[in-house]
Amino acid sequence: MNNSDKFEYSVVRSRRKSICIEIDRDLNIKVRAPLRMTDSQIQSFVDSRQNWIRSHLEIMQKRISNMSDEKNPSTALTDADIKALSEQARIYIPSRVEHFAQIIGVTYGRITIRHQKTRWGSCSSSGNLNFNCALMNTTPEIIDYVVVHELCHRKQMNHSALFWAEVEKILPNYKELRSALKNYRC
Repeated sequence: MNNSDKFEYSVVRSRRKSICIEIDRDLNIKVRAPLRMTDSQIQSFVDSRQNWIRSHLEIMQKRISNMSDEKNPSTALTDADIKALSEQARIYIPSRVEHFAQIIGVTYGRITIRHQKTRWGSCSSSGNLNFNCALMNTTPEIIDYVVVHELCHRKQMNHSALFWAEVEKILPNYKELRSALKNYRC
């Protein structure tokens, strides 16, 4: 791709204040934009981020290539795998949530275990927590990182410096764990 190439992308408008670009595991480009942003403003933003998009597509293509080059490549989970992992997660994860919620000093709502293709966890504005059953294929330390990450959203519903400071209070090595999580697939 040369510098004059344009990238195809989809746009998701919502009640957000800022615009961002996401690239998923299938190398699809998604632009998340505020409702009132015009198509031309979105196109200008994408045009200004061409180098960023290009470099991140290359990084992700290398990751995908490296995964397929491994001796034991990751395969999709079967329904039986998902059921077994979900059962393990329903037993293990709530106890970790309870443990860390007390330490962090937050409350939470419902805990849901699902098999998601792109997210390890999420926290709704009402305090409901969702976790990916595939976390059970990672390490206990990484599971704790995801639990702490989601619980810290009860204090900061964003990924600001204040949010990461909350995570670091509980897990000083969160950067290492966050990096290690990238070696796993949902």
